[in-house]
Amino acid sequence: MQSHTISRKTPHYKSMQVGRGGTRGKTSGRGTKGQNARAGRKKRPEIRDTIKRLPKLRGRGKNSNKTIELEVRAVNLSKLSVFSAGQTISPQSLVAQKIVSRVHGLDPKIKILGSGDVTIALTFVSCSVSESARKKIEAAGGKIE
Repeated sequence: MQSHTISRKTPHYKSMQVGRGGTRGKTSGRGTKGQNARAGRKKRPEIRDTIKRLPKLRGRGKNSNKTIELEVRAVNLSKLSVFSAGQTISPQSLVAQKIVSRVHGLDPKIKILGSGDVTIALTFVSCSVSESARKKIEAAGGKIE
């Protein structure tokens, strides 16, 4: 064994430099004092405060393909026996007679179906009417506007 062939058992690691000449000394790459220099810092983004104040009406979520139009409520001719001859039937009058209910505070869309018979002349306003109901209404002397 010769002295110039001897090697260390563990390799020599250069000690970490500190102070102004080191790579990770003094402020350790975090600049100077303050919130940003602290360990475990989490800065709250300023825009988040604005977003949190807004109401939760951001998009329509899972129901983005669902229509926002009001559902059409079906009313059979047999339910219209509470009206007298010559009366006007509209969504407002059907809500007043409690045949249909309001939807989210609005008068619903109405479709008159031909199930049942009508014997009195009625006037229909702002209602869609099926073909079989139209024939029965016109045969009884009613009008559809």
